[in-house]
Amino acid sequence: MSISNQQFIALIKKNTFSAGCGVLSLILAAGIYFRSDELPAARAVLEGKSAEGQRLAANLRNAVQLKEQLDKVQAADKAIEARLVKASASSQLATNAQYFYRLEADAGVKLVTINQLTNAAKASQPGKSTFVPIAFDLSVHGSYAQILDLLHRLENGAHYCRVLSANVSKVADDGTDLLNLTLSIELLGQQ
Repeated sequence: MSISNQQFIALIKKNTFSAGCGVLSLILAAGIYFRSDELPAARAVLEGKSAEGQRLAANLRNAVQLKEQLDKVQAADKAIEARLVKASASSQLATNAQYFYRLEADAGVKLVTINQLTNAAKASQPGKSTFVPIAFDLSVHGSYAQILDLLHRLENGAHYCRVLSANVSKVADDGTDLLNLTLSIELLGQQ
């Protein structure tokens, strides 16, 4: 049974809605077929944009007190900077020794020897500040209470201090309570 062109056109005119739905279905099926390979790429772009949006939203939430936090960090940085020993110039040797002379006067001990040891650590990059330990050997005479006071002042003093070794011995057997304290310490410094 063959249908002529005129009969086909009459059938389409009679069933216009059904014919339109059929043509639309064919167009949509062709569109889905040709665009189906773009779906994974579009999904990856969507996930990337979603992650970026979440990151930006987190930045906005965390930036509420950013100025106050920056001020606190800068204040802490200045406090740390003030407690550092300068090790770069040879003129700093006298300034570094003055710290121990002040401790001697405050604690009431007698400073017998003080030596700033040479530092083999060098700055890794010129222009960048590097924290390095500055080593000192010192020996003091004093009573037990004075020596403990000196150690307390070193621990809570103006500079960050680490005691590497300590040796306490009696000065003489002449009936006095004088003790000798020999310390190897490091002060946190900056080149």
